[in-house]
Amino acid sequence: MQTRTLSDISPERLEQLLAFDRLLNIMDDLRAKCPWDKKQTLQSLRHLTIEETYELSDAILENDLPEIKKELGDLFLHMVFYAKIGSETGDFDISSVLHGICEKLIVRHPHIYGDVQADTEEKVKQNWEQIKLKEGDGKKSVLGGVPQSLPALVKAMRIQEKARGAGFDWEEKQQVWEKVEEEMAEFKEHFNAEDDSVIDPEKAEGEFGDLLFSLVNYARFIDLNPETALERTNKKFIKRFNYLESQSRADGKQLHEMTLAEMDEYWNQAKKL
Repeated sequence: MQTRTLSDISPERLEQLLAFDRLLNIMDDLRAKCPWDKKQTLQSLRHLTIEETYELSDAILENDLPEIKKELGDLFLHMVFYAKIGSETGDFDISSVLHGICEKLIVRHPHIYGDVQADTEEKVKQNWEQIKLKEGDGKKSVLGGVPQSLPALVKAMRIQEKARGAGFDWEEKQQVWEKVEEEMAEFKEHFNAEDDSVIDPEKAEGEFGDLLFSLVNYARFIDLNPETALERTNKKFIKRFNYLESQSRADGKQLHEMTLAEMDEYWNQAKKL
């Protein structure tokens, strides 16, 4: 890529760079002068970064743009904080971090910065995964890049996406749905709620896992994000249950004293709202 000079930078981009420079300078001050900031390590910041990431996720699900802006700022702070700590140990700094991601993006987008043809999103993903494997001298597993600590639902989708990038996937969504029905039938064999037969918990858990995995697969085939779908349902349930609690309390009722039919009346009111 051609090297740019200050004269090539637009006023808008210069303003962005100055804002980033301001954050870097503030981070220098905090690390040097603030008792709390001076004590932080990569390990101590880890759980805070995870929390900030989930807060950003919540804001995105709510489409709360002012909150998204705020949470993005918090995450920027964390990234700059990690880079500052790395510069103190001499392992990396913000410059090497940013140049590193720039180089990776250039290498993994040969259809933009090279002569490779990739006219579809799927082809871009396949190229990305193949390049990642080459970067590991061909010894790294296709699934090796899936973090072990990911929530199971997210991990299932990432596993499937990476397998697809290597060419291992179903051809038609109907095949995937047939797999869902097959897994449902197998689950029902081990967990029949219609009778009082003894259930093998270990087998039932295994079959239920297979069923969930196949449902995640189908969601992927019809361009749904299962994590987002489930979280939206969680939020919907919470709102409706909160309504049930508040309205029944306003009517002088206690949940533990109400029948299910009485609760359903409030639940249906919440659904209409």
